[in-house]
Amino acid sequence: MNIIFAILMVSIIFVIAMMLQRVFQGPTIYDRMNGLGVIGADTILLLVLFGYIDQRPDMYVDIAISYAMLGFVGSVIVAKYLGGKNI
Repeated sequence: MNIIFAILMVSIIFVIAMMLQRVFQGPTIYDRMNGLGVIGADTILLLVLFGYIDQRPDMYVDIAISYAMLGFVGSVIVAKYLGGKNI
């Protein structure tokens, strides 16, 4: 089972690398924001998979949930900044 998790982790790291290309070379700011969102979601998946490989999923799931909340709040703040000041 650890081999399957390791293969999944390598494939997720490959997706993160592709999204980094989108973040740095994206034609619009929305493409860059989308790339950052995908990187955040994939990082959460990596944390959970690493928790199962380390046989401590409870600790890593807590860290992943905290990272998800911070990522959500950060993306809402950036979206509000990009959207303008008027309500």
